[in-house]
Amino acid sequence: MNAPVPDLSAIHDFLLCPTPDAWVRAALASPELMLVDHANCEKKAAGTALNLMFRYLDNFDLLNKMSRLAREELRHFEQVLAIMKKRGIAYPHISASRYAAGLREQVRNAEPGRLVDTLICGAIIEARSCERFARIAPHLDEELQKFYLSLLKSEARHFRDYLALARKAAAEDIEPRVRQLLEVERGLVEGSDGEFRFHSGVPAG
Repeated sequence: MNAPVPDLSAIHDFLLCPTPDAWVRAALASPELMLVDHANCEKKAAGTALNLMFRYLDNFDLLNKMSRLAREELRHFEQVLAIMKKRGIAYPHISASRYAAGLREQVRNAEPGRLVDTLICGAIIEARSCERFARIAPHLDEELQKFYLSLLKSEARHFRDYLALARKAAAEDIEPRVRQLLEVERGLVEGSDGEFRFHSGVPAG
């Protein structure tokens, strides 16, 4: 193993299910598509952080954490791009998976619920990304394994930051809401999907 694996017990305890074996098999069968969608995920993660920075100017803790997170996600995007370029992988437009959209459909419209739910969804997405990097890394070639293992520490920190910000923004205990959103996430992860993506459920066929 090329990089130390951090303790991910908090991630595994948080998520309600592991990534299905069928997703791992689909990822290994479509390594180029996995990298393309991984690049998209890093861009979207940076965009989410920037959107929060523009929307909540009075939240200095959020502004600082999201600024750092956006920089890290864009750095990860650059690293994925470098791997794709080295391997001669084109970067086509591909459709998004239903995963993030399925979570964000649950976000409440009124504040502070809108912010709290957005932050909880961010925590869930980061936790799942971290879990999937760790899940697939042992099956990858040396370069990709090293890269994916190197992402675990920052993804786990992003998960913690999002969750801490959600607790701070809420006027009440967020655990029941976290559980509700995690139940939605479990359905998206374990359900059937028409096509493989980094955050897709079980690819049909």
